[in-house]
Amino acid sequence: MTTDLAVFSDPTSVAVVGASDDPAKWGYWLASGALQSEHRRRISLVNSRSTSVLGHPCVTSVAALDHTPDLVALCVPAGHVDAVVDEALDCGVRGFLGITAGVADDAALARRITSRGARLIGTNSLGIYDSTTELQLMWGRPTPGPLAVVSQSGQLGSELVAVGRRHGLGISRFVSIGNQSDVTATELLDDLAAHDATRVIALYLESFTDGEALFDTLGRLRAAGKPTILLTVGASAASSRLARTHTGSLTSSLDVVDAACRAAGVIRVDTPTEVVDVARALLAAPWPRGRRVAVVGDSGGQSGIAADVAVAAGLEVPTFSPALTDALTAELPAGAACDNPVDLAGAGERDLQNYAAFVERVIADGDVDAVVMTGYFGCYGDDTASLADAEHAVAKRLGAAVSATGVPVLVHTMAPQSATAMVLEQCGVPVFDRIESAMRSLAVIGCAATAVHTDSVRTTTSNAPVAPGYWAARAMLADAGVPFPPGVLVRTAADLAEATRHLRSPYVLKAGWLEHKSEVGGVLVNIAGSEQLSAAFDDMRDRLGEGDYVVEEQDTRGDAVEILVAGRRDPQLGAAVVVGAGGTDTEIHRDVRMERAPVTHATATSMLEGLRCAPMFHGWRGRPPVDVAALADLVVSVSHLVAHRGDIAEIELNPVRVTAGGVLAVDGLIMGDNAS
Repeated sequence: MTTDLAVFSDPTSVAVVGASDDPAKWGYWLASGALQSEHRRRISLVNSRSTSVLGHPCVTSVAALDHTPDLVALCVPAGHVDAVVDEALDCGVRGFLGITAGVADDAALARRITSRGARLIGTNSLGIYDSTTELQLMWGRPTPGPLAVVSQSGQLGSELVAVGRRHGLGISRFVSIGNQSDVTATELLDDLAAHDATRVIALYLESFTDGEALFDTLGRLRAAGKPTILLTVGASAASSRLARTHTGSLTSSLDVVDAACRAAGVIRVDTPTEVVDVARALLAAPWPRGRRVAVVGDSGGQSGIAADVAVAAGLEVPTFSPALTDALTAELPAGAACDNPVDLAGAGERDLQNYAAFVERVIADGDVDAVVMTGYFGCYGDDTASLADAEHAVAKRLGAAVSATGVPVLVHTMAPQSATAMVLEQCGVPVFDRIESAMRSLAVIGCAATAVHTDSVRTTTSNAPVAPGYWAARAMLADAGVPFPPGVLVRTAADLAEATRHLRSPYVLKAGWLEHKSEVGGVLVNIAGSEQLSAAFDDMRDRLGEGDYVVEEQDTRGDAVEILVAGRRDPQLGAAVVVGAGGTDTEIHRDVRMERAPVTHATATSMLEGLRCAPMFHGWRGRPPVDVAALADLVVSVSHLVAHRGDIAEIELNPVRVTAGGVLAVDGLIMGDNAS
């Protein structure tokens, strides 16, 4: 199978099968679009019932052409597709664009095409476009620009094109991937690495087939300076929920997608408008180094709302240094807000240059990663023509500050279509008509600015097959570096007596084969001595039957913090590691963090410190601080085990008890992946 996709971006010749004069039909749009590049390539129109379309001669079939086209666009009824494709393959065609929906057997069609060394985009595609080569085989007329659109939904891709056009953002390449019967999104994205016209990528996917390869490709594009903005839909599309464990009920498929995005530096948003907002910000301004934002405005109300919106979006609005606050207080009018946010309180109207001067002052202080200016700026030239030049000069000065410092400045203005707004955009200062759009764009870009580093997969000690039950899970996890209390496997009263000679009370007794022990009385704690242990064993065995029981020394250390540590393998996106508030109330707290596995020690620490319960690690209300470093080591070990072992579907340790003296996992579960 050829991997050269140039036939879909710069074919030497194109044949549109099903070409039409009717503007309500796909054949019209494909034919008229193809003819736009007639000066670059040979265009042939095929219609079995007409000799002319759009004033150009037609032939009745591909076989009737006097040459072999590179690319054939299929917009004939579904029942005719197989015959057209077979005829074209016999002629030596290398590429097919399948517009037609409802083909009886997409997979069989794709197999016939690829077996002959050709490739297929579609079926059920809404078309392709390349601004560099002027190839246009789609509905509508895109405007050239720097944004590539790769979309599983053709109509949503068309919406991205339309929203971009309204904001002056054009398209470098458009591919509606349709059913992905042959050519995949991953291949098309990889092909964008060498596409010079593409600077930002908009990607819409409803499923993540071969997701690990997909996100590896997106990571390479990010490293090459071509960031991707991902739009997707609900949790069910990406993966199956592993609901047999606590972890399955605490994390959704979108959590896995987000973890993969963070590892690859991909920006995920929720709407087509957000795609375009973020793309505009990426194209105009530098990436922020972090999430600290300063707000500078000329209205107390607008500045205050901007600060609230920033925090709600996940940004920080830090207090300025005393030196900066004092300097602003000395220079701004009485009544101005001189901390963060800043209200210029008329200083901008007094001298328009103050807008730039105070933004420069805030940037120079060095304690913020971005500045958002909000309010009336942008309206002066529209409302008072004599102020237009002065306002434009300030816009250019703001752009110069961005260029000199690398700190992005975003402007929210009441006049987003003004001439000053255009100057700002040209100078690298993106302009927004809504403050929430500016803050949301800054927040998601800041989140993706630094990819979450994953670790290289190291070989774990054990390659033993996954076996059911707690005792087997405990052995595999211990071999991977997870500490457990001393314990013994028991099946009989004799085993129980032997256990008491090696273990110290109080004891814990567990029915080791059960996944959820507490719900059925399959775990007992605080067993004081051998007689109580024997009675508890007899009672539990009478209730639950014969099986592998486990006796362990109970962890009696005081001031322990209980944490959940888990690993899960998504069938499409690969391995991830999860940390959360642990214990019997795990589902109530729903306090979890997930990252792609395996993670570094630094990433594991960041995950733990990001939990809402993290203050408990550091001496909460007089308690001693716990050993977070040891807990992070355990997280790293679990992440490597789930990443290395493709036959593991899920690992769960709940709880892991951590104190100043270290960590102990006091229960664990490993579920095998039967598909492996």
